[in-house]
Amino acid sequence: MADPAPLRVTVVGCAPAYTLRPGRPSSCYLVEAEGTAILLDLGQGSFSALGPFIDPATLDAVFVSHLHPDHHADLVPLRHYLRYACDPPATVALHAPAELRSRYDALLGEPGFLDGLPGSDVSPGVTQVGALAVDARPVTHATQSHAFRVTRVDGAGPGLVYSGDCGRADDLLPIVRPTDTLLCEASWGSSEAPAEGGALHLTAAQAADVAKRTGAARLILTHVLDERDPDGALAQAQRLFDGPVALAEPGMILEVD
Repeated sequence: MADPAPLRVTVVGCAPAYTLRPGRPSSCYLVEAEGTAILLDLGQGSFSALGPFIDPATLDAVFVSHLHPDHHADLVPLRHYLRYACDPPATVALHAPAELRSRYDALLGEPGFLDGLPGSDVSPGVTQVGALAVDARPVTHATQSHAFRVTRVDGAGPGLVYSGDCGRADDLLPIVRPTDTLLCEASWGSSEAPAEGGALHLTAAQAADVAKRTGAARLILTHVLDERDPDGALAQAQRLFDGPVALAEPGMILEVD
């Protein structure tokens, strides 16, 4: 029997809520396998960065991890593109937190703005999209925040685990399997998490600890704040986790196999 085709993961954007470095869109990850293509998040600046990798009209689905706009703001240009640039108008499934649609209605003053993106509310459990299965698990961050594990629908081969934004490392332990690729936020970089504000994000050390404890095949750090020393975060994670470690960069392509 032939080996299963790998998941192809493209980092479209990996910046946190803000950056002054040009060419760095916010969170957006393209996952493809056997003719199925989905996005995990679609933060600001990421829609225009999709062009070299895929025609957005050919996407099968967009999954939004939580309600903060750096993870979904470019649903606006996506909706306009599908409505006005495609003849006939195209549609892409949107799987997002329950409140997202009503928030766009209120913000834009256009009821039903996202109606052209049919889909479901993200909740714990598995959603099948073509050749892919997306397992959503709640994590501590903001209301209705989820991490995603993406695998082939037949369960063959390792998966990609995307942490979304997560403030408690232990929340990720049940979803990461040995040999998975862990794409994990490390907003606080090589420093300690601030004492104020509660459990909002992870450090590089916490991300590395999750990878080590779960037996992940490799660790990709993402969503690192510019002022929190991304290079230092990488070095710290490499000291703590024996497997391959890298910083997510726009245009990075990974094969999960």
